[in-house]
Amino acid sequence: LAGTASMERTTVLITGCSSGIGLGLAARLAADTARRFKVYATMRDLAKGERLLERLGGCCPDTLELLQLDVTDPCSLAAAAQRVQGQRLDVLVCNAGVGLMGPLETCSDQAMKTLFDVNLFGAVRTIQAFLPAMKSRRAGRIIVSSSIGGLQGLPFNAVYCASKFAVEGLCESLAIVLRPFNIHLTLVECGPVHTSFLANLQRPDPEGSEMR
Repeated sequence: LAGTASMERTTVLITGCSSGIGLGLAARLAADTARRFKVYATMRDLAKGERLLERLGGCCPDTLELLQLDVTDPCSLAAAAQRVQGQRLDVLVCNAGVGLMGPLETCSDQAMKTLFDVNLFGAVRTIQAFLPAMKSRRAGRIIVSSSIGGLQGLPFNAVYCASKFAVEGLCESLAIVLRPFNIHLTLVECGPVHTSFLANLQRPDPEGSEMR
């Protein structure tokens, strides 16, 4: 019996796998030599999945499945939840995120709303989509990508830090309620990591008079 239990793979769904930490984590788990994990690597734009496949030698092993998932689109989330419905989802990693850097007065309403839609509401929607199944099974782990910017403010990152402060409050509240369901929630508060996150940042026009 112990043998069959050890053969059961841990099923992991990760958002934001087109680059950075999400890509690195998906590749690491899918390439596990003991094949202990089944990874659903999700991203908004599936065309960007090439980088993940390259990391795994250009093949898509049976430990990895790429799925389209846009955390700002409820229909996309519902479709992804439907896709893994038959599986027991052991670990949900809410990693999709965007940045916004610049003096506050240069941050447009639209840029700020987009940032919160991904970083805060995207995490909320993702958890809402997969939590009911975990609750009914009374088992699961949710890992949420926060930031040092969720613990302290960082210059020229006011709106980004505000979104991460909000994520911290969300998760600290939720963690207490989920404990009786045997669901463990973890915040990962990263410092600067060498990824394309900085290149993907939304920033104001550097030639603008306000920036000068």
